Amino acid sequence: MALNIQTFSNVQGGNALFKAFGHPLTAERAHAFIARLENAGALAIYDPLNHFSTFAELYDVSAWNVRAAYVQRIEELGRSVRGAPGCLITEGVNAECVCLLVAAFDSVRLVQQIRHLVPDKVQIVSFDELRLPDAMLTNARRYLDPLNFATNLALLRDADGQHTRLVTCNYWHGHGAGNTALWLCLFDGHGKVLAQWQEALPASGASIIVDSREVRKRFGLKDFTGTLFVHAQHVAGHDIVKYALDTYGDNATQLSCTHDANAWPSDLYAGLPAPQPDETVLLWIQNSHPRPIPAGAVGLNMMGSPDIRHLDTEIPPFGTYALDVARLLPDARWPEQLEVRAGKYFVRPRYEVVKRSGRRRIAHVNVERDDLKPDPQLPKLGAILGKGYLLPAPVLPPAEWRSIVQPTPMSTCQNELPLAAKIYDASGEEIATHRFGNLARRDSIAWDIGEFLEAQRKTLSSGYGHVELIYDFSAGTLADGWLHGLFRYEQRVSGHAAETSFGAHMFNMAAVYKGEPQSYTGAPPGLSTRLFLRLGPAPLDTMCHLIYPASTAWHAHSSTQFILHDRYGAEIAQREARIPCSGSFLWRYSEMFDEAARRRAGEGAYVIVRDLTCRLFGYHGLLGEAAFSLDHMFGF
Repeated sequence: MALNIQTFSNVQGGNALFKAFGHPLTAERAHAFIARLENAGALAIYDPLNHFSTFAELYDVSAWNVRAAYVQRIEELGRSVRGAPGCLITEGVNAECVCLLVAAFDSVRLVQQIRHLVPDKVQIVSFDELRLPDAMLTNARRYLDPLNFATNLALLRDADGQHTRLVTCNYWHGHGAGNTALWLCLFDGHGKVLAQWQEALPASGASIIVDSREVRKRFGLKDFTGTLFVHAQHVAGHDIVKYALDTYGDNATQLSCTHDANAWPSDLYAGLPAPQPDETVLLWIQNSHPRPIPAGAVGLNMMGSPDIRHLDTEIPPFGTYALDVARLLPDARWPEQLEVRAGKYFVRPRYEVVKRSGRRRIAHVNVERDDLKPDPQLPKLGAILGKGYLLPAPVLPPAEWRSIVQPTPMSTCQNELPLAAKIYDASGEEIATHRFGNLARRDSIAWDIGEFLEAQRKTLSSGYGHVELIYDFSAGTLADGWLHGLFRYEQRVSGHAAETSFGAHMFNMAAVYKGEPQSYTGAPPGLSTRLFLRLGPAPLDTMCHLIYPASTAWHAHSSTQFILHDRYGAEIAQREARIPCSGSFLWRYSEMFDEAARRRAGEGAYVIVRDLTCRLFGYHGLLGEAAFSLDHMFGF
């Protein structure tokens, strides 16, 4: 039941075609277009670019009377197009057909090439009838330019005293974009449009804030939980809409943060934790397409188990559904992990953990790849790659926090995982190493770093530090580079928790191996830092944990700048820090910038973390009186 569409390729990147067909404004036009061709009579389809199959996956064209199909490439002779075997277009269009659909955008030239092969009485139409207005496009001359579809989805909720707040900035301005604007569409849980609006962005790196309370007030809405579709127009540099999404409540115990939803639906996701006895885990499924998710198309299984349990509920186009994982897997218990069978129907989903006490937290699962194989070279390259792929995460002050690590299979080829963890003090001193051994795919463990340090009689002299998950080739040799982990943090005083997950990369080495170290812009290696730190509204404070990981020896210290901007992008103040290699730096907004600078920055301010000497990895969160949030940062 999985959708047969291409969404993302690790070779070619994101695919714009499914976004072009699936845009909410396109969907409105597509239904009228389909109805018109249903009544047109005998149809012929010319599919020179193999775009029709994606259209037919997202829309119901079963009522069309397709009499003939044509292809352009000789090697595709006979390829089925809507059930008809594809003939070469050179044979000429069947004169019995009333209408010819040229299944392409920017079709003028394609039509000119074949016009003499089409009988005069045959009407020619194309997907150009589904185009968005040129005013919404970055590149009107090439419709499927990825920059035309810089889109993403967010979970937006304003119900039962719970609110959400999307925050980012106009980072496209820094890449030369002008006249940037956002087109936004809010759907309720049933996929009904609650509001559509457009916001022009200042010609600067201004803050972008969409708060559910303000949206509710602006459009006079009742309680809602649904999908916010965000389309950034006239962009440059990035076709991705990156953001932080804060969840907060009227009750001070409600606070969590997640990052952007990743704009490309996947077949599989992993890293979904099973509930503890006092918890309910809700998987928020947001249908990303203008077609329903059929009953039985979505499933869950225990990691490493072939027993897949399917959801017997249909989810409407652009609808949102909260799946209680216990409905499908009632016996699953933390630290067991679950695998999500998504069939490319939805973007990377969030999950919400609801405690019996009423506390809540939201986090993300991650994309599980099915295109990888173990890399036999990795175990042989230790002398060159040093630690190679490593996954850094904070070790928060053990007296105040529990820091828990769960290694997470994130590729279908990961049947075993040879793994170790190195703990570093903030000063960069290596404190201890824990060897997990060669974990089987079904193994679900939760490693408490504080308990480990106590048992080893080790302490962090700085009071905090970080951990790095790395491959341990003394335990096994199968590794694919897609190493992931789930990191849970529990505040001892409040009992509140947060969790975040990410994957390993190579950091701070001049040599390049298979595109690593990655760079946010340009070709690898990525040896510089530009991270976005959103700042919480008063009275919340903001914390940031920066880690300086290095696969091989690098500069002894970073040269890190913290640049405070107001909500219009104007620079207010700068501070600097020197972080030791393999060390970290935990700081708060209230301590980094004095009261006068914070007052000048005002609400909606943000900080850019900049370093030209190394690539840092960062985590950010908000601190309240009775709760906190934590997630990894994003850069651009």
